[in-house]
Amino acid sequence: MNSTVNGEMVKGTLSSPRLSTYEREASDLEGALRLYLWNANISGAFFPCLHICEVTIRNAVSEGLFKLHGNQWPWDNGFINTLPNPKYGYNPRNNLKQARDKLSDVNKVIPELNFVFWQKMFTSRHDDQLWLPHFRLIFPNADTTVEIKELRGEIYNNLEKIRKLRNRIAHHEPIFRRKLDEDYKAIIKIIGYRCGDTAQWLSLNQNVASLLSNKP
Repeated sequence: MNSTVNGEMVKGTLSSPRLSTYEREASDLEGALRLYLWNANISGAFFPCLHICEVTIRNAVSEGLFKLHGNQWPWDNGFINTLPNPKYGYNPRNNLKQARDKLSDVNKVIPELNFVFWQKMFTSRHDDQLWLPHFRLIFPNADTTVEIKELRGEIYNNLEKIRKLRNRIAHHEPIFRRKLDEDYKAIIKIIGYRCGDTAQWLSLNQNVASLLSNKP
């Protein structure tokens, strides 16, 4: 830390409760502040990766829904009735209805849907209509020796990890204890199933790997 900076003042600005997580990990306040800044920097570095992963998944699922229901799939009752409609917790059916009711263009509906909406499309309830017939076309680079149901489940589980990472970053929470190398690999793997060139392009232009190698 710059010798002219009073670390205690920085701690007071950030708040003791917030910095305590980092102080437990580091040997002193200076180390805690280095770790805090590293955590903020790698959180920022993940944003492009999360962005490209989410857009990739949106477009992948949308392609499958176009094949099944046409380009008006958000307004197709046959599709809407396949979505869960729980009384409590996240409700994909309501999420879609709220997004589509104020819009008329499918391309504007797509970004209005929550990340979890796209993740929930990778549950077994969509196997027969969507994934068994169309998975290989939508994800042409997925391992052909692995069954579609297993691959679909793998994507669901990886999206769960990615979604939790995304939420922690969005709320400025610590992520330094996560297996961030595995999070990054999961993102690249999902994108690569869809398009190898896009996965390589992201790999060549991201800052996550260099920050991981320089963790305090």
